[in-house]
Order: sequence, then structure tokens, then C-alpha cells
Amino acid sequence: MNVFILNAGRCGSTTFIQACQHITNFTAGHESRSSLTGEQRLAYPTNHIEADNRLCWLLGRLDRQFGNNAFYVHLSRYRQRSANSFVKRADYGIMKAYREGILMGGQQQNTQQIAYDYLETVESGISLFLKDKTHLMHFSLENATDDFRDFWQFIEAKGNLERAIAEWQTHYNASDPHL
Repeated sequence: MNVFILNAGRCGSTTFIQACQHITNFTAGHESRSSLTGEQRLAYPTNHIEADNRLCWLLGRLDRQFGNNAFYVHLSRYRQRSANSFVKRADYGIMKAYREGILMGGQQQNTQQIAYDYLETVESGISLFLKDKTHLMHFSLENATDDFRDFWQFIEAKGNLERAIAEWQTHYNASDPHL
């Protein structure tokens, strides 16, 4: 079974995969196929856990290839915290792509408004995708320790749960607090 950690970004997906490195019956990767196209883009090995916020733009293809034969995690964070983190990264990555590509420049909105719009767009798309899935869980960064224990049970993970839980004490890929 494959596991997909669907998320908008800036919500702990890197830490999630670090925690999954302590699972022995699954492989795990963060954005491991994000630069690939065509059939290779979603050619994940069996029993693999993948977190990649770009999957939110590939939900139709993900549904066609995996449908209800995968386990989906909707990873989220308090919206204001995610938006604030995106504001700190406004000039590169997904925020720049969203502002310049999707919003065609976004001159009418400030960066905070663009961040909230991006989050609303992605979160609503993920929710729509998940509406008919039976193998899923909602996972909140703010409740990561408890939610990860539930996740571990849902996928019948093997390995070192306590070391996995300890990973949630480290903030991987955190935005610079001085920005």
C-alpha cells in the first residue's frame, strides 16, 4: 500500500517524512519525484510514503493511478501560521509560482492575502479529492504526536515508534524567524 501525505506546504511535511524514516516496512520520501514528468512522476514504489505539496496539482492523475487503493493523509497546520510562513517565502517557490503564474502577477493583493488564497485553493482541492476516499486521516501539525501514533496504527507500521515521535521535537525546514 502506498501512503500520500497531501498538504499545501509549510505544515510539517519534512518532519513527517523524517519521522517515517523510523518505519521499517515502508520507504519514505519528501518530494522524491517532484522534478519528473509523465508516467515517471507518480511511479512510486509499493509500500512507500510520500509527502509532496505539489501533488495537490496532480490530484486527477493521483486518483486515476491510485484511487482508493492508497492511504491518504491530509496534513494541515493552523492557517494563520502556514500563511505567515508562506509570507516569509513570498519571492520564491510555490508562492512566487502562484502569484505570478496562477494570479498573473497578483498586483491587487498583498502577500498575506495571496498566501491565504493559495491555502484556500489547495486545501479545498485536497478536501474535494478526499471526499470519496475510505483510507484516510486528517493530521494536524498542532497535534502531531498523538496523530502520528494513530497514523502508525492505521498503516500497521513497524519500526521504532518512540524515535519517530521524537522527530516531532525538531522543526525541519522551518522559515527564518527573523524575516
